[in-house]
Amino acid sequence: MPPSDAELLTVSDVREFFRAALATALEQQHLRVKDHTEHYVVNLLAKFARTEALFEPGPDGARLKPLALLLAEAQETQDDERRFRTLQRLGDVALFVSGFLANGFPRRLVDIDYHIAMGGRAYGVLAQTSRHGPRCALATVFAELQDKFQPLVDALNDISESAVTRSQRDVLRLYELWHKTGSRRAHRLLMRLGVQPLASGALAH
Repeated sequence: MPPSDAELLTVSDVREFFRAALATALEQQHLRVKDHTEHYVVNLLAKFARTEALFEPGPDGARLKPLALLLAEAQETQDDERRFRTLQRLGDVALFVSGFLANGFPRRLVDIDYHIAMGGRAYGVLAQTSRHGPRCALATVFAELQDKFQPLVDALNDISESAVTRSQRDVLRLYELWHKTGSRRAHRLLMRLGVQPLASGALAH
């Protein structure tokens, strides 16, 4: 259970916190992933818990590098190692932002859809290019991250959000999120709120 506003969560090891939180979220989402994939996601969450690892310094302050720019860098470089690292960062950032920072663009759902698509593609390329060579063990991890990107986003949403009273705008956003991405989590939350999601675009209460 997430802590209430009045509670202070203290952890000595951020990885252990995310390991437990992710295990709970995966169970809630009825989602199974391989141990290596779960370990990868835990490490990703622990890394980006430090803002300096997520945001990059620039003349106007720290910011997230656009995914399109990361993709361009990966496509333009002739260095295989740099291409791998850039695509990996693209996938990792897209997963983290979709799972933890989705509320940062409540009226820009195309960004959520875009992050999910871009992240899934990046992991897919990594899965293909890692099948042979020293990173072959990671190929199955990247393949699973690609295949289960949206359900993993739902699991990260569960970690990042506590139960809150939702306004009508929140309900509409949940519906739009379900409609654009097929999020099972958004569907369940709508049902709990007494809203029957309809593919036609109407909200039935």
